[in-house]
Amino acid sequence: MNRRNFLTFAGSAIALSVIPSNLFAKDFRQSKPKVWEAHTIDDATKALYGMKTPIESDQIKITVPKINSSGSAVPVKFETTLDAKTIALFQDANPESAVGVYDVGIYDLKKYEVKIKLEKDCTVMVLVEGTNGKIYMAKTTTQVAAGGCEG
Repeated sequence: MNRRNFLTFAGSAIALSVIPSNLFAKDFRQSKPKVWEAHTIDDATKALYGMKTPIESDQIKITVPKINSSGSAVPVKFETTLDAKTIALFQDANPESAVGVYDVGIYDLKKYEVKIKLEKDCTVMVLVEGTNGKIYMAKTTTQVAAGGCEG
């Protein structure tokens, strides 16, 4: 084996050895389809987490502009310092309430930034499923001057 092939093989083996072996993604659309069909935040949260009552928490921060000139791409930032298993984002302006559900590992950074389309003024809610089994929440409101879901 020549030197170049050996170094390529050795470098590849080292790179593969540092990749986490538990890297995976859960498809919540397949495992919990009723979440994505729900038309209200309450129905979506019940479909995702059952009948657990969320506890308001100041350890969840949501940043959304108070007024948006257009609902076509509203920036939403959210983060938590809670030990979490999942983090879910919901809104009540569009026909389906769920925006996203994130599966969180113990060492994952729990800080997200997304842009969502909004049809009208709404409440944005983040739910965090703690490693202790409790559900925590934070919510805020935002106004939309022109809806972004017309087409």
